[in-house]
Amino acid sequence: MRVKKTIPFFLEGKPKATLRQPGFASDFSVSKKPNPTLLKDKGNPLGAKSDAEVPPHTLHTTLGNEAFKDVPMHRHVTVPTNNRFSPKASLPPPLQIHLSRTSTKEMSDNLNQTVEKPNVTPPASYTYKMDEVQNRIKEILNKHNNGIWISKLPHFYKELYKEELNQEILQQFEHWPHICTVEKPCSGGQDLLLYPAKRKQHLRSELDTEKVPPPRLPAPKQIPPLKEYPTVMPGDFKEKVAELLVKYSSGLWASGLPKAFEDTYKMKVPEDALKNLASLSDVCTIDYISGNPQKAILYAKLPLPTDKTLKREEKAHGDYDIKSMVEQEYLQIEESFAKHADTFMENMTVPPLIIPTEASPSVLVVELSNTNEVVIRYVGKDYSAAQELMEDEMKEYYSKNPKITPVQAVHVGQLLAVKAEEDAWLRAQIISTEENKIKVCYVDYGFSENVEKSKAYKLNPKFCSLSFQATKCKLAGLEVLSDDPDLVKAVESLTCGKIFAVEILDKADIPLVVLYDTSGEDDININATCLKAICDKSLEVHLQVDAMYTNVKVTNICSDGTLYCQVPCKGLNKLSDLLHKIEDYFHCKHMTSEYFVSLPFCGKICLFHCKGKWLRVEITNVHSSRALDVQFLDSGTVTSVKVSELREIPPRFLQDMIAIPPQAIKCCLADLPQSIGMWTPDAVLWLRDSVLNCSDCSIKVTKVDETRGIAHVYLFTPKNFPDPHRSINRQITNADLWKHQKDVFLSAISSGAGSPSSKNDNTPVLSNTGENFRKNLADVIKKSIMDHTGSFSMEELPPPLHLSKPGEHMDVYIPVACHPGYFVIQPWQEIHKLEVLMEEMILYYSVSEERHIAVEKDQVYAAKVENKWHRVLLKGILTNGLVSVYELDYGKHELVNIRKVQPLVNMFRKLPFQAVTAQLAGVKCNQWSEEASMVFRNHVEKKPLVALVQTVIENANPWDRKVVVYLVDTSLPDTDIWIHDFMSEYLVELSKVN
Repeated sequence: MRVKKTIPFFLEGKPKATLRQPGFASDFSVSKKPNPTLLKDKGNPLGAKSDAEVPPHTLHTTLGNEAFKDVPMHRHVTVPTNNRFSPKASLPPPLQIHLSRTSTKEMSDNLNQTVEKPNVTPPASYTYKMDEVQNRIKEILNKHNNGIWISKLPHFYKELYKEELNQEILQQFEHWPHICTVEKPCSGGQDLLLYPAKRKQHLRSELDTEKVPPPRLPAPKQIPPLKEYPTVMPGDFKEKVAELLVKYSSGLWASGLPKAFEDTYKMKVPEDALKNLASLSDVCTIDYISGNPQKAILYAKLPLPTDKTLKREEKAHGDYDIKSMVEQEYLQIEESFAKHADTFMENMTVPPLIIPTEASPSVLVVELSNTNEVVIRYVGKDYSAAQELMEDEMKEYYSKNPKITPVQAVHVGQLLAVKAEEDAWLRAQIISTEENKIKVCYVDYGFSENVEKSKAYKLNPKFCSLSFQATKCKLAGLEVLSDDPDLVKAVESLTCGKIFAVEILDKADIPLVVLYDTSGEDDININATCLKAICDKSLEVHLQVDAMYTNVKVTNICSDGTLYCQVPCKGLNKLSDLLHKIEDYFHCKHMTSEYFVSLPFCGKICLFHCKGKWLRVEITNVHSSRALDVQFLDSGTVTSVKVSELREIPPRFLQDMIAIPPQAIKCCLADLPQSIGMWTPDAVLWLRDSVLNCSDCSIKVTKVDETRGIAHVYLFTPKNFPDPHRSINRQITNADLWKHQKDVFLSAISSGAGSPSSKNDNTPVLSNTGENFRKNLADVIKKSIMDHTGSFSMEELPPPLHLSKPGEHMDVYIPVACHPGYFVIQPWQEIHKLEVLMEEMILYYSVSEERHIAVEKDQVYAAKVENKWHRVLLKGILTNGLVSVYELDYGKHELVNIRKVQPLVNMFRKLPFQAVTAQLAGVKCNQWSEEASMVFRNHVEKKPLVALVQTVIENANPWDRKVVVYLVDTSLPDTDIWIHDFMSEYLVELSKVN
């Protein structure tokens, strides 16, 4: 139901453009073909991050007496060429562990050192783009010399350069010491601080010298300074540091002390001063960052009691005047700090809330005033769980700290910590103030409340690292009626205080979303439900029990005998008039791009041109960016169409169009014998031939089932009305249409095969109202179907899939994994072609005439599995109307209704079958336990990996081919996981336990 318009595999894996390591060469022969650009060279359409977009680093490793110097590394550690894609059994496990630990340690130790880029030539486009991003980040950091929270960087980047900053770049800052310095504050939290990259400490004279044109003679390696300052005497150093720190009320970085000291006193600090910061503890306060003794902030020390200060000052300097001056300056600092404390609190910045990256995050709906501003909170580890943890810390901090007193002076916009009910402490912002009360908005919950000033306290800065959790969203499809009181009331009653799954369509400042209630067996589209709830009730058809209705039109018949009918009413007349006006509007007005559907989503109502007129349709399923399923609101027909064939409802007609409820009424034939059971194709065909699209039928209502939304009726043709004994209900039970029901699925093509039949119980057939809406295509389909009703020979199978030779590696995707002895691989580079083929099959078979064909075992067909058409191998025929099929492109075994099996036409036999069964090399086990199989599945299933081919077992049938491969997970930034090593270690540990 929440199928995104992106291709399915995007949600399951986040591969790079190629999983192969750039620049790698092994002892085996490596394919030299260039990496194909995904999705027709349109940038990064999958949201995937190519290897070329990650800066290279140099890794130094040693193995025995052999050194591997400056191995280029793009995103992953590149192991020496003779070991990168060979089984690591040649290395003892202790050495492997030592290498990985040493490499990690060396990298972390050098994070804040200037690293010279290795001599690697990346693609020109990459070099330009990455250099541009790095230069922009440098510019931002230069404007924030005192540091910037890493979570705020994307916000500043977008404001300055009007572009989104890729989230994956944030994880690379640790590896860019030449761009920035990354530090974790000791106050806790997951956010990090970014500072401009550290540079070598130059004297001013050195900087000035750099501006002088070089002499004609060869310049020496190091230019001596033009002027040298004397070094301060050790005895005077501490005194001058104390005087200097008085000028820095917000503190001074220890690394900046030499420069500030030199500028002020024209003297250099002692060489070992910064190596032993603890020696300055008697004249200043030292705040170490991240526990690093070399990184600290120095603050001026507050004055001691007067008598102690006198003794210390007289003992150190013997000069009371100096002591008085310093004491006075200390008092000025204290007063200034108290004076500007509120200003400091006002200037505290809270990082913006980042929209979750998962496909369907959960949200709690808080409140709404209109559907364009629905207040929500994201539910999850980094959101609601992090908020609960912060509130526990706030309770601990404010409840057990008696020195903290309520805030005295308040103003609008100020952030506070408020003591709420049940001894909870919440973050809040002042909306308005009165004498003894203030109105605050709880920024993590989204609602407002009047509280007493005695319950409001200053918010400690350490509680500002978590983003405000309350945010707003806009409900898609409801924009035109966003302020309608009835709509707001309907949304409020269905959503407030409840948790929903959310599909985010547009990640704007206020995201555009669709809410889904997933608490029941079926997922309910909340947006569509609310829209239907405000339809004009006077335009609905209210069927009355025992009432007779004439001039009824049967618009659709499903395979379970369900009917869709149109009954003459006020709503149907208004709909007809409105559609005529739209027809005239489009005829007179040039069709511009604004009328094309640019953002399809489930529940959206739009227009579709069918049989020369415009009809209302609702999108029910989005397969991809090109193909989707729609239901005709006023006939009940379901079909698949291209997105490009849909049109937006013109704004001037939109509100009137939405107000008209669906005019297709769902009915079933009343009083049918229970012995009939499941409808046969012959019965469905007879019913369709008798009444479908007959505009002057009549019905008599016997029962209305409100819960199922279906009416039980007697159906009459014009000639037989109103004799109940001659109704369709009686005729269909008397007819010889229900015989051989158990064997009908195994019979040859039925005599009624020339007429379209119906689909499965849950999918209405494409009736005559829609089956010819693309006449040319339908003619082609009909001819093609007639040409392919028989079985196909082996010569018409696709060519076999190209596999890498033994010793070569290939990028693969694992759609199915049972255990290491049996899993399925797909070639990663071919997945896009497969998705295109799947889209074409959906569009093709949705408008084709469905045939009841004679199926044979071990033959290839097209079958509909969960709303998608697959190329399948028929494995077995059951007597209950089901067949067992094997998906030739995904490697799954499924049971489907035989009615969903159709001939696979030649146009879908060109692409090789994509699924190849595989076995994991490097590990032996005769019988895999369920626990071991589960561990294996969790590590490989639905993931992109690299496979090193050991053996290829050929077979005449493409579905019987098999490969034995090593699997490598290259998703980690600094190491590769060989799955056979992991499983071997797991088996060893399991044997120890047993």
